[in-house]
Amino acid sequence: MADPSSYRPKPGEIPDSPGVYRFRDEHRRVIYVGKAKSLRQRLANYFQDLTGLHPRTRSMVTTAASVEWTVVSTEVEALQLEYSWIKEYDPRFNVKYRDDKSYPYLAVTMNEEYPRVQVMRGHKKKGVRYFGPYAHAWAIRDTVDLLLRVFPVRTCSAGVFRNAARTGRPCLLGYIGKCSAPCVDRVSAEDHRELAEDFSDFMAGRTGTYLRRLEKQMAQAAEEMEYERAARLRDDIGALKKAMEKNAVVLADATDADLIAVAEDELEAAVQIFHVRGGRVRGQRGWVTDKVEEITTGALVEHALQQLYGEETGDAVPREVLVPALPDPVEPVQQWLTERRGSGVSLRIPQRGDKKALMETVARNAQQALVLHKTKRASDLTTRSRALEEISDALGLDSAPLRIECYDISHLQGDDVVASMVVFEDGLARKSEYRRFQIRGFAGQDDVRSMHEVITRRFRRYLAEKERTGEWTDGEAPGAEEPPGGLAEPPAATLTEDDGRPRRFAYPPQLVVVDGGAPQVAAARRALDELGIDDIAVCGLAKRLEEVWLPGDDDPVVLPRTSEGLYLLQRVRDEAHRFAIAYQRVKRAKRFRASPLDDVPGLGETRKQALVKHFGSVRKLRSATIEQICEVQGIGRKTAETIAAALARAAPAAPAVNTATGEIMDDTEEPGDTTGSPGEPVSTGAPDERRGQER
Repeated sequence: MADPSSYRPKPGEIPDSPGVYRFRDEHRRVIYVGKAKSLRQRLANYFQDLTGLHPRTRSMVTTAASVEWTVVSTEVEALQLEYSWIKEYDPRFNVKYRDDKSYPYLAVTMNEEYPRVQVMRGHKKKGVRYFGPYAHAWAIRDTVDLLLRVFPVRTCSAGVFRNAARTGRPCLLGYIGKCSAPCVDRVSAEDHRELAEDFSDFMAGRTGTYLRRLEKQMAQAAEEMEYERAARLRDDIGALKKAMEKNAVVLADATDADLIAVAEDELEAAVQIFHVRGGRVRGQRGWVTDKVEEITTGALVEHALQQLYGEETGDAVPREVLVPALPDPVEPVQQWLTERRGSGVSLRIPQRGDKKALMETVARNAQQALVLHKTKRASDLTTRSRALEEISDALGLDSAPLRIECYDISHLQGDDVVASMVVFEDGLARKSEYRRFQIRGFAGQDDVRSMHEVITRRFRRYLAEKERTGEWTDGEAPGAEEPPGGLAEPPAATLTEDDGRPRRFAYPPQLVVVDGGAPQVAAARRALDELGIDDIAVCGLAKRLEEVWLPGDDDPVVLPRTSEGLYLLQRVRDEAHRFAIAYQRVKRAKRFRASPLDDVPGLGETRKQALVKHFGSVRKLRSATIEQICEVQGIGRKTAETIAAALARAAPAAPAVNTATGEIMDDTEEPGDTTGSPGEPVSTGAPDERRGQER
């Protein structure tokens, strides 16, 4: 635990101007980012008597080892820079709102030739119009099902669309009138896009226009005695009204606004947001956060606004944002929102009327979300704490292993040997620190040597980071010499710049878990011993009996089947196995798609496809003369000579074999031929036939 006085800036060093400051830990990792109207006054608050600090603020300043700051011109610039650095560095002590669920959106892919209506989750994509978020995906599908009667926009996947276009037959929705079937040219691309735009406008709240238009058309059809058409329009109007009834009017003046409410206690806070468009609630979402320092409701609102609108522009930022408390000061935040929208944004506290009543509803939702989160988390924290304590007791560790790294080796019959490293902190996966390795010290299948190589490479990088940051002060770091096999990592000077971003191998675990038994554990321990690292525990988890192996022990440690500690180790091991196999399959797929043409310098994908299309296969291209190769558009004589030489050097591929019948399928094609669709490899069946033998 660091003493804040050891890194406290000298009097007069801190400027009395707006800026953003960063606290770093002993590994130079940024652990907290903040902004201030006056850096001098704000930072002075952190260096007072520790007993006067909030417990979590005290934990932060004692974890930190240094503080630095950047001066800016205005408070708006400080707000923008703070948001950028929080996203970039992911500081552990900053307020970071966590979505309590992955909310679905209704999306219209206006970036495609034939826009598609679909349910989407995750990051927003450019050129796609989003509506929501919604609490449940089924609510979106019910609404879409009603609207497709009036706006028959495509909802099928790209594969279904291509298949319908190829066969000339639309899918079921095309037959029942819920898709205009652009796949079979029932409507033009322009008409279909107009339908998608009308659908988007209706979802955006501009409903009156379409209802009045349909009612006028219905009346006209009735006057002309086209009763079937009038009945169909009547049903369309009913479908639209039913869809609108799903979102009752909450603000009579057709307001576009976001309402944000906060429920909090001493340790945590929950935020709920209602998105109101056209006077109707069009979406709802919620966040939960730890209060890592003593923070006001206004500051929580400010962080929520940053997360909510930090990546948004234009109409995604509404004209009115209603909050329970205003940030202090409010002017920079309001100016920042105005800049993101491109026009004025009102940030205020509702005082009376419908808006105040709706805010009370949002606040009740926030309070319920906080209660539910605390109920779930109490159970989760207890379970994880018990699991870590059981692992610590079983392995004889001095303390609970708050950071666990697990390693696994994967290959396919000795080919494409790769390894994975997964990280769990406080019993939870930290996917941003997962890493992948290619085994490069030797060829063939040897899990023990592979494990030794991976552990050596990972922890040599760790030692290099410690040496680079000055943590080694008495000469050369342990294990700095290059081991056999020429596996030395780049020198410290070539590692990541000193910018506070999480480095790949900068932080040591308390426990290393390997997927395997005694041989793999011994290899990992030997690698650490060769590097002079003796303060990291090692164990292995064997799949067959789920036994835990320790270095040098003849017998394994057997944890009870009901043990939370064993369950955590299994989750860590299974995650490492999944991550390794996923990488191995990527490597294998690349190898199976390889072609002799890949070795021709300067030959891009377009000319490769032109060559294969012209000759029909790589095998036929191999037998072609230079003059015949020159006949392909874009291929000159020099390039043709290079191609012929490369194909002559490459050994012909072995004929494919049907593994079911034993038949040799020597059919003039080679792996890497693309005689089908451009860019799609011809499958030999081998990957799927052999998948059961991969490890």
